[in-house]
Amino acid sequence: MFRKQECVAMLLAGGQGSRLYALTRRIAKPAVPFGGKYRIIDFPLSNCVNSGIETVGVLTQYQPLELNDYIGSGQPWDLDRMDAGVHVLPPYQRNKGADWYKGTANAIYQNIDFIERYDPEYVLVLSGDHIYKMDYSDMLAQHKANEADCTIAVLDVPKEEASRFGILNTNPDGSIYEFDEKPAVPKSTLASMGIYIFTWDKLRKYLIADEEDTTSQNDFGKNLLPAMLNAGERMFAYRFEGYWKDVGTIDSLWEANMDLLNPKVPLDLADTGWKIYSRNPGMPPHYLADTAQVQNSSITEGCTIGGKVEGSVIFAGVTVEEGAEIVHSILMPGTVVRKGAKVQYAILAEDVEVGAGAVVGESPEEIDNLDRWGVAVVASGIKVGQEGFVPAKAMVEKDVADKEVIPYA
Repeated sequence: MFRKQECVAMLLAGGQGSRLYALTRRIAKPAVPFGGKYRIIDFPLSNCVNSGIETVGVLTQYQPLELNDYIGSGQPWDLDRMDAGVHVLPPYQRNKGADWYKGTANAIYQNIDFIERYDPEYVLVLSGDHIYKMDYSDMLAQHKANEADCTIAVLDVPKEEASRFGILNTNPDGSIYEFDEKPAVPKSTLASMGIYIFTWDKLRKYLIADEEDTTSQNDFGKNLLPAMLNAGERMFAYRFEGYWKDVGTIDSLWEANMDLLNPKVPLDLADTGWKIYSRNPGMPPHYLADTAQVQNSSITEGCTIGGKVEGSVIFAGVTVEEGAEIVHSILMPGTVVRKGAKVQYAILAEDVEVGAGAVVGESPEEIDNLDRWGVAVVASGIKVGQEGFVPAKAMVEKDVADKEVIPYA
Protein backbone atom coordinates (compact mmCIF):
# COMPACT_ATOMS: atom_id res chain seq x y z
CA MET A 1 0.00 0.00 0.00
CA PHE A 2 1.12 3.53 -0.78
CA ARG A 3 0.38 6.38 1.60
CA LYS A 4 -2.37 8.68 0.37
CA GLN A 5 -1.09 12.07 -0.84
CA GLU A 6 -3.19 15.21 -1.09
CA CYS A 7 -1.17 16.36 -4.11
CA VAL A 8 1.19 14.48 -6.45
CA ALA A 9 3.58 16.37 -8.75
CA MET A 10 4.29 15.21 -12.30
CA LEU A 11 7.43 16.79 -13.74
CA LEU A 12 7.73 16.73 -17.54
CA ALA A 13 11.43 16.20 -18.23
CA GLY A 14 11.49 14.37 -21.54
CA GLY A 15 11.97 17.22 -23.99
CA GLN A 16 14.78 17.15 -26.52
CA GLY A 17 15.77 20.76 -26.00
CA SER A 18 16.69 21.15 -29.66
CA ARG A 19 17.14 24.93 -29.38
CA LEU A 20 20.10 24.32 -27.05
CA TYR A 21 21.78 22.51 -29.95
CA ALA A 22 25.20 21.15 -28.94
CA LEU A 23 24.43 21.35 -25.22
CA THR A 24 21.66 18.74 -25.46
CA ARG A 25 23.08 16.37 -28.05
CA ARG A 26 23.80 13.78 -25.34
CA ILE A 27 21.70 14.87 -22.36
CA ALA A 28 18.11 15.91 -21.74
CA LYS A 29 17.52 19.63 -21.27
CA PRO A 30 16.61 19.34 -17.55
CA ALA A 31 20.06 17.78 -16.95
CA VAL A 32 21.96 20.75 -18.43
CA PRO A 33 24.27 22.32 -15.81
CA PHE A 34 23.20 25.71 -14.48
CA GLY A 35 24.45 28.32 -12.04
CA GLY A 36 27.82 26.84 -11.10
CA LYS A 37 26.64 23.84 -9.05
CA TYR A 38 23.12 22.98 -10.19
CA ARG A 39 21.26 21.39 -13.04
CA ILE A 40 18.04 22.87 -14.39
CA ILE A 41 15.88 20.16 -12.83
CA ASP A 42 17.10 21.10 -9.34
CA PHE A 43 14.75 24.07 -9.34
CA PRO A 44 11.36 22.34 -9.75
CA LEU A 45 12.48 19.43 -7.54
CA SER A 46 13.55 21.83 -4.78
CA ASN A 47 10.34 23.82 -5.18
CA CYS A 48 8.36 20.63 -4.61
CA VAL A 49 10.20 19.74 -1.41
CA ASN A 50 10.05 23.30 -0.09
CA SER A 51 6.31 23.38 -0.85
CA GLY A 52 5.64 20.20 1.12
CA ILE A 53 5.00 17.95 -1.88
CA GLU A 54 6.43 14.53 -1.07
CA THR A 55 5.71 12.52 -4.23
CA VAL A 56 7.15 13.53 -7.60
CA GLY A 57 7.02 11.58 -10.85
CA VAL A 58 9.73 12.62 -13.32
CA LEU A 59 8.69 11.76 -16.87
CA THR A 60 11.80 11.17 -18.99
CA GLN A 61 12.22 10.24 -22.63
CA TYR A 62 15.00 11.91 -24.66
CA GLN A 63 18.60 11.00 -23.66
CA PRO A 64 17.57 10.04 -20.12
CA LEU A 65 20.73 8.25 -18.88
CA GLU A 66 22.53 11.18 -17.25
CA LEU A 67 19.31 12.62 -15.86
CA ASN A 68 18.36 9.25 -14.35
CA ASP A 69 21.80 8.91 -12.76
CA TYR A 70 21.63 12.44 -11.42
CA ILE A 71 18.23 11.98 -9.78
CA GLY A 72 19.13 8.56 -8.39
CA SER A 73 17.21 7.81 -5.20
CA GLY A 74 16.29 11.47 -4.71
CA GLN A 75 18.39 11.85 -1.58
CA PRO A 76 19.79 15.36 -2.32
CA TRP A 77 16.21 16.73 -2.36
CA ASP A 78 15.00 14.62 0.60
CA LEU A 79 12.89 12.60 -1.80
CA ASP A 80 14.26 9.13 -0.96
CA ARG A 81 11.20 8.02 0.97
CA MET A 82 9.73 4.58 1.46
CA ASP A 83 6.12 5.38 0.60
CA ALA A 84 6.57 8.61 -1.38
CA GLY A 85 9.64 10.29 -2.92
CA VAL A 86 10.81 10.82 -6.49
CA HIS A 87 10.20 8.26 -9.24
CA VAL A 88 11.67 8.29 -12.74
CA LEU A 89 8.92 7.37 -15.23
CA PRO A 90 10.10 6.56 -18.77
CA PRO A 91 7.66 5.32 -21.42
CA TYR A 92 7.11 1.60 -21.13
CA GLN A 93 5.64 -1.22 -23.16
CA ARG A 94 1.95 -1.93 -22.73
CA ASN A 95 -0.07 -4.86 -24.06
CA LYS A 96 -0.67 -3.07 -27.35
CA GLY A 97 3.04 -2.34 -27.83
CA ALA A 98 5.58 0.32 -26.95
CA ASP A 99 4.57 3.99 -27.02
CA TRP A 100 6.78 7.05 -26.74
CA TYR A 101 5.17 9.97 -25.00
CA LYS A 102 3.29 11.63 -27.85
CA GLY A 103 2.68 14.92 -26.06
CA THR A 104 2.47 16.45 -22.61
CA ALA A 105 -1.07 15.22 -21.98
CA ASN A 106 -0.27 11.74 -23.28
CA ALA A 107 2.75 11.57 -20.93
CA ILE A 108 0.46 12.09 -17.93
CA TYR A 109 -2.14 9.71 -19.40
CA GLN A 110 0.42 6.92 -19.65
CA ASN A 111 1.11 7.32 -15.92
CA ILE A 112 -2.45 7.30 -14.59
CA ASP A 113 -1.69 4.07 -12.72
CA PHE A 114 1.28 5.70 -10.97
CA ILE A 115 -0.83 8.66 -9.87
CA GLU A 116 -3.66 6.48 -8.60
CA ARG A 117 -1.28 4.60 -6.31
CA TYR A 118 -1.39 7.66 -4.09
CA ASP A 119 -5.11 8.40 -4.45
CA PRO A 120 -4.52 12.17 -4.68
CA GLU A 121 -7.13 14.87 -4.69
CA TYR A 122 -4.92 17.14 -6.80
CA VAL A 123 -2.17 16.78 -9.41
CA LEU A 124 0.51 19.40 -10.03
CA VAL A 125 1.97 19.35 -13.56
CA LEU A 126 5.38 21.00 -14.01
CA SER A 127 8.00 21.58 -16.66
CA GLY A 128 11.59 20.52 -16.02
CA ASP A 129 13.30 23.36 -17.88
CA HIS A 130 12.51 26.60 -16.05
CA ILE A 131 14.56 28.56 -13.51
CA TYR A 132 12.47 30.00 -10.67
CA LYS A 133 11.46 29.72 -7.01
CA MET A 134 7.79 29.16 -6.31
CA ASP A 135 5.69 27.99 -3.36
CA TYR A 136 3.24 25.58 -4.93
CA SER A 137 1.32 25.34 -1.64
CA ASP A 138 0.09 28.93 -2.14
CA MET A 139 -1.13 28.03 -5.61
CA LEU A 140 -2.86 24.92 -4.23
CA ALA A 141 -4.55 26.95 -1.50
CA GLN A 142 -5.98 29.31 -4.13
CA HIS A 143 -7.09 26.33 -6.25
CA LYS A 144 -9.03 24.91 -3.29
CA ALA A 145 -10.50 28.28 -2.30
CA ASN A 146 -11.84 28.73 -5.84
CA GLU A 147 -13.15 25.16 -5.96
CA ALA A 148 -11.33 25.06 -9.28
CA ASP A 149 -10.99 22.21 -11.71
CA CYS A 150 -7.76 23.68 -13.10
CA THR A 151 -5.46 26.50 -12.01
CA ILE A 152 -2.77 27.84 -14.34
CA ALA A 153 0.24 29.79 -13.06
CA VAL A 154 0.68 32.95 -15.12
CA LEU A 155 2.91 36.00 -15.33
CA ASP A 156 2.94 39.18 -17.34
CA VAL A 157 5.42 39.11 -20.23
CA PRO A 158 6.54 41.85 -22.64
CA LYS A 159 4.09 42.27 -25.50
CA GLU A 160 6.74 41.44 -28.11
CA GLU A 161 7.33 38.03 -26.44
CA ALA A 162 3.70 37.08 -25.84
CA SER A 163 3.33 35.01 -29.03
CA ARG A 164 5.84 32.48 -27.60
CA PHE A 165 3.43 31.48 -24.82
CA GLY A 166 -0.05 30.26 -24.14
CA ILE A 167 -1.96 33.51 -23.55
CA LEU A 168 -4.92 33.84 -21.17
CA ASN A 169 -7.70 36.33 -20.66
CA THR A 170 -9.39 36.47 -17.27
CA ASN A 171 -12.40 37.96 -15.55
CA PRO A 172 -11.95 40.25 -12.50
CA ASP A 173 -12.24 37.22 -10.17
CA GLY A 174 -9.32 35.49 -11.96
CA SER A 175 -11.46 32.98 -13.81
CA ILE A 176 -10.23 32.20 -17.32
CA TYR A 177 -12.57 32.84 -20.25
CA GLU A 178 -10.09 32.55 -23.13
CA PHE A 179 -6.89 30.61 -23.83
CA ASP A 180 -4.78 30.81 -27.00
CA GLU A 181 -1.68 28.65 -27.46
CA LYS A 182 1.13 30.77 -28.99
CA PRO A 183 -1.19 33.17 -30.88
CA ALA A 184 0.22 35.17 -33.80
CA VAL A 185 -1.59 38.26 -32.48
CA PRO A 186 -1.82 37.99 -28.67
CA LYS A 187 -4.87 39.58 -27.03
CA SER A 188 -3.11 40.05 -23.69
CA THR A 189 0.29 39.66 -22.03
CA LEU A 190 -0.85 37.17 -19.39
CA ALA A 191 1.24 34.10 -20.19
CA SER A 192 0.99 30.53 -18.99
CA MET A 193 4.10 29.34 -17.16
CA GLY A 194 3.38 25.69 -17.98
CA ILE A 195 2.53 25.04 -14.31
CA TYR A 196 -0.91 23.55 -13.68
CA ILE A 197 -2.87 22.24 -10.71
CA PHE A 198 -5.81 19.97 -11.53
CA THR A 199 -8.45 18.34 -9.42
CA TRP A 200 -7.49 14.76 -10.18
CA ASP A 201 -10.94 13.28 -10.87
CA LYS A 202 -11.54 15.98 -13.45
CA LEU A 203 -8.09 15.70 -15.07
CA ARG A 204 -8.40 11.93 -15.34
CA LYS A 205 -11.65 12.30 -17.24
CA TYR A 206 -10.13 14.72 -19.76
CA LEU A 207 -6.93 12.70 -20.18
CA ILE A 208 -8.95 9.65 -21.19
CA ALA A 209 -11.15 11.66 -23.57
CA ASP A 210 -8.09 13.32 -25.13
CA GLU A 211 -6.44 9.94 -25.68
CA GLU A 212 -9.55 8.61 -27.41
CA ASP A 213 -9.60 11.60 -29.78
CA THR A 214 -7.58 10.46 -32.82
CA THR A 215 -7.26 14.04 -34.08
CA SER A 216 -5.68 15.34 -30.88
CA GLN A 217 -1.97 16.19 -30.56
CA ASN A 218 -2.26 15.09 -26.93
CA ASP A 219 -0.92 18.42 -25.67
CA PHE A 220 -2.10 20.40 -22.65
CA GLY A 221 -1.90 23.81 -24.28
CA LYS A 222 -3.23 22.83 -27.69
CA ASN A 223 -5.88 20.31 -26.72
CA LEU A 224 -6.69 19.48 -23.12
CA LEU A 225 -6.90 22.98 -21.64
CA PRO A 226 -9.05 24.33 -24.51
CA ALA A 227 -11.32 21.29 -24.15
CA MET A 228 -11.83 22.02 -20.44
CA LEU A 229 -12.47 25.70 -21.16
CA ASN A 230 -14.98 24.96 -23.94
CA ALA A 231 -16.82 22.60 -21.60
CA GLY A 232 -17.24 25.36 -19.01
CA GLU A 233 -15.02 23.86 -16.32
CA ARG A 234 -13.88 26.10 -13.45
CA MET A 235 -10.47 27.38 -14.54
CA PHE A 236 -8.52 30.12 -12.76
CA ALA A 237 -5.21 31.97 -13.15
CA TYR A 238 -2.66 32.12 -10.35
CA ARG A 239 -0.53 35.24 -10.76
CA PHE A 240 3.16 34.72 -10.04
CA GLU A 241 5.40 37.64 -9.18
CA GLY A 242 9.09 36.86 -9.11
CA TYR A 243 11.97 35.66 -11.24
CA TRP A 244 11.10 33.05 -13.88
CA LYS A 245 13.13 32.13 -16.93
CA ASP A 246 12.56 29.61 -19.68
CA VAL A 247 16.10 28.51 -20.50
CA GLY A 248 15.22 26.77 -23.74
CA THR A 249 17.64 28.73 -25.95
CA ILE A 250 21.37 29.45 -25.91
CA ASP A 251 20.80 33.15 -25.27
CA SER A 252 18.28 32.60 -22.46
CA LEU A 253 20.54 30.04 -20.76
CA TRP A 254 23.48 32.45 -20.90
CA GLU A 255 21.33 35.35 -19.69
CA ALA A 256 19.93 33.35 -16.75
CA ASN A 257 23.43 32.43 -15.60
CA MET A 258 24.54 36.05 -15.90
CA ASP A 259 21.45 37.10 -13.89
CA LEU A 260 22.87 35.22 -10.91
CA LEU A 261 25.72 37.74 -10.80
CA ASN A 262 23.37 40.73 -10.86
CA PRO A 263 22.32 41.84 -7.35
CA LYS A 264 19.25 43.56 -8.83
CA VAL A 265 17.80 40.27 -10.10
CA PRO A 266 15.42 38.72 -7.51
CA LEU A 267 16.77 35.15 -7.59
CA ASP A 268 18.70 34.66 -4.36
CA LEU A 269 20.39 31.27 -4.25
CA ALA A 270 21.82 32.10 -0.81
CA ASP A 271 18.34 32.31 0.72
CA THR A 272 18.35 29.74 3.54
CA GLY A 273 14.56 29.92 3.77
CA TRP A 274 14.11 28.45 0.29
CA LYS A 275 17.14 26.38 -0.62
CA ILE A 276 17.81 24.98 -4.06
CA TYR A 277 19.23 21.51 -3.47
CA SER A 278 21.58 19.65 -5.79
CA ARG A 279 23.82 16.60 -5.95
CA ASN A 280 27.25 17.50 -4.51
CA PRO A 281 30.25 16.48 -6.65
CA GLY A 282 32.34 15.92 -3.51
CA MET A 283 35.36 17.94 -4.64
CA PRO A 284 37.86 19.87 -2.50
CA PRO A 285 37.51 23.65 -2.05
CA HIS A 286 38.42 25.85 -4.99
CA TYR A 287 41.95 27.29 -5.13
CA LEU A 288 42.91 30.81 -6.24
CA ALA A 289 46.59 31.20 -7.12
CA ASP A 290 48.42 34.43 -6.33
CA THR A 291 48.16 35.28 -10.05
CA ALA A 292 44.35 34.95 -10.03
CA GLN A 293 42.12 37.96 -10.62
CA VAL A 294 38.46 37.29 -9.90
CA GLN A 295 35.71 39.90 -10.18
CA ASN A 296 31.93 39.47 -9.80
CA SER A 297 32.01 35.75 -10.56
CA SER A 298 30.81 32.45 -9.13
CA ILE A 299 33.59 29.90 -8.52
CA THR A 300 32.56 26.40 -7.48
CA GLU A 301 34.44 23.69 -5.59
CA GLY A 302 37.29 21.80 -7.18
CA CYS A 303 38.38 24.74 -9.36
CA THR A 304 41.96 25.94 -9.80
CA ILE A 305 42.12 29.57 -10.93
CA GLY A 306 45.41 31.14 -12.01
CA GLY A 307 44.15 33.66 -14.55
CA LYS A 308 41.54 36.39 -14.80
CA VAL A 309 37.83 35.66 -14.34
CA GLU A 310 35.32 38.47 -14.74
CA GLY A 311 31.52 38.31 -14.70
CA SER A 312 31.48 34.54 -15.23
CA VAL A 313 29.98 31.35 -13.81
CA ILE A 314 32.58 28.63 -13.23
CA PHE A 315 31.45 25.08 -12.46
CA ALA A 316 33.14 22.38 -10.42
CA GLY A 317 36.55 21.06 -11.42
CA VAL A 318 37.42 23.82 -13.89
CA THR A 319 41.04 24.90 -14.44
CA VAL A 320 41.93 28.40 -15.65
CA GLU A 321 45.70 28.62 -16.07
CA GLU A 322 47.87 31.66 -15.44
CA GLY A 323 47.50 34.31 -18.13
CA ALA A 324 44.13 32.96 -19.33
CA GLU A 325 41.15 35.31 -19.34
CA ILE A 326 37.45 34.45 -18.88
CA VAL A 327 34.91 37.23 -19.46
CA HIS A 328 31.08 36.97 -19.21
CA SER A 329 31.18 33.24 -19.88
CA ILE A 330 29.93 29.94 -18.52
CA LEU A 331 32.46 27.12 -18.01
CA MET A 332 30.81 23.80 -17.22
CA PRO A 333 32.40 21.01 -15.12
CA GLY A 334 35.87 19.75 -15.98
CA THR A 335 36.75 22.43 -18.53
CA VAL A 336 40.42 23.48 -18.88
CA VAL A 337 41.55 26.83 -20.28
CA ARG A 338 45.31 26.92 -20.99
CA LYS A 339 47.80 29.77 -20.60
CA GLY A 340 47.13 32.90 -22.60
CA ALA A 341 43.76 31.73 -23.91
CA LYS A 342 40.73 34.05 -23.88
CA VAL A 343 37.10 32.98 -23.50
CA GLN A 344 34.49 35.73 -23.74
CA TYR A 345 30.72 35.71 -24.15
CA ALA A 346 30.76 31.94 -24.48
CA ILE A 347 29.37 28.71 -23.05
CA LEU A 348 31.85 25.84 -22.77
CA ALA A 349 30.18 22.50 -22.06
CA GLU A 350 31.66 19.79 -19.85
CA ASP A 351 35.29 18.65 -20.28
CA VAL A 352 36.22 21.17 -22.98
CA GLU A 353 39.90 22.06 -23.40
CA VAL A 354 40.91 25.46 -24.78
CA GLY A 355 44.52 25.43 -25.95
CA ALA A 356 47.17 28.02 -25.12
CA GLY A 357 46.62 31.32 -26.88
CA ALA A 358 43.26 30.29 -28.35
CA VAL A 359 40.30 32.68 -28.44
CA VAL A 360 36.69 31.57 -28.00
CA GLY A 361 33.94 34.14 -28.53
CA GLU A 362 33.92 37.86 -29.23
CA SER A 363 32.59 40.86 -27.36
CA PRO A 364 29.88 42.98 -29.00
CA GLU A 365 32.33 45.89 -29.15
CA GLU A 366 34.65 43.88 -31.40
CA ILE A 367 32.06 43.27 -34.11
CA ASP A 368 31.06 45.76 -36.79
CA ASN A 369 27.75 44.08 -37.59
CA LEU A 370 25.84 43.24 -34.40
CA ASP A 371 23.59 40.88 -36.37
CA ARG A 372 26.62 38.59 -36.42
CA TRP A 373 27.10 38.73 -32.67
CA GLY A 374 25.93 35.99 -30.33
CA VAL A 375 27.15 33.63 -27.64
CA ALA A 376 29.77 31.11 -28.81
CA VAL A 377 29.15 27.49 -27.77
CA VAL A 378 31.62 24.62 -27.56
CA ALA A 379 30.17 21.12 -27.11
CA SER A 380 31.18 18.64 -24.44
CA GLY A 381 34.63 17.03 -24.77
CA ILE A 382 35.81 19.27 -27.62
CA LYS A 383 39.41 20.49 -27.85
CA VAL A 384 40.20 23.93 -29.26
CA GLY A 385 43.82 23.83 -30.44
CA GLN A 386 46.55 26.35 -29.63
CA GLU A 387 45.83 29.78 -31.08
CA GLY A 388 42.60 28.48 -32.57
CA PHE A 389 39.80 30.99 -33.02
CA VAL A 390 36.09 30.41 -32.40
CA PRO A 391 34.09 33.53 -33.40
CA ALA A 392 30.87 34.85 -31.93
CA LYS A 393 27.68 32.88 -32.54
CA ALA A 394 29.65 29.77 -33.51
CA MET A 395 28.50 26.28 -32.51
CA VAL A 396 31.51 23.94 -32.24
CA GLU A 397 30.91 20.18 -32.23
CA LYS A 398 34.25 18.91 -33.51
CA ASP A 399 37.83 19.59 -32.47
CA VAL A 400 39.40 22.84 -33.67
CA ALA A 401 42.95 22.38 -34.97
CA ASP A 402 45.85 24.62 -33.99
CA LYS A 403 45.48 28.13 -35.46
CA GLU A 404 42.20 27.15 -37.15
CA VAL A 405 39.45 29.75 -37.57
CA ILE A 406 35.94 28.34 -37.79
CA PRO A 407 32.99 30.15 -39.42
CA TYR A 408 30.23 31.57 -37.28
CA ALA A 409 26.76 30.06 -37.27
